[in-house]
Amino acid sequence: MAKRTVAKDFFEGLDRPAIVEAIRRSEAKGRGEIRVHLQHGKVGDARKAAEATFLRLGMDRTEHRTGCLIFLVPEERSFAVVGDVAIHEKAGDSFWLRARDDAAARFAEGRFTEGIVAAVDRIGEVLAAHFPAGPDGADADELPNEVSESGKP
Repeated sequence: MAKRTVAKDFFEGLDRPAIVEAIRRSEAKGRGEIRVHLQHGKVGDARKAAEATFLRLGMDRTEHRTGCLIFLVPEERSFAVVGDVAIHEKAGDSFWLRARDDAAARFAEGRFTEGIVAAVDRIGEVLAAHFPAGPDGADADELPNEVSESGKP
């Protein structure tokens, strides 16, 4: 029998459709783009890796500069929540810490999908508060609403 790892359990146990639905729901509240990215293997510094991934995914090229990335490294049990300049100016450092803490509390209980959804929901609230959807509710979906991955074994 193959040895199970925390990272393998994490990747296999995520409810990706629930995460994608949370992204769609949160993005509908405001003008912003949310991505969830899973990194296989080790990165050393989750924040630096998140920032590099943010750029690689083109999240710095959204119209309103309101891209937000939830970056997870299950093998290291680490993650980071980062955002573009416009949302950061409005929300500040404490917002990113609250989004991280929303997820971390659930991660500690092994509720990984719920932790990611909680962080996505928190981001949706700040988008709605500072960058509300237009009068017709429509906002261009500039980036895919998917759970992306890199570094697959």
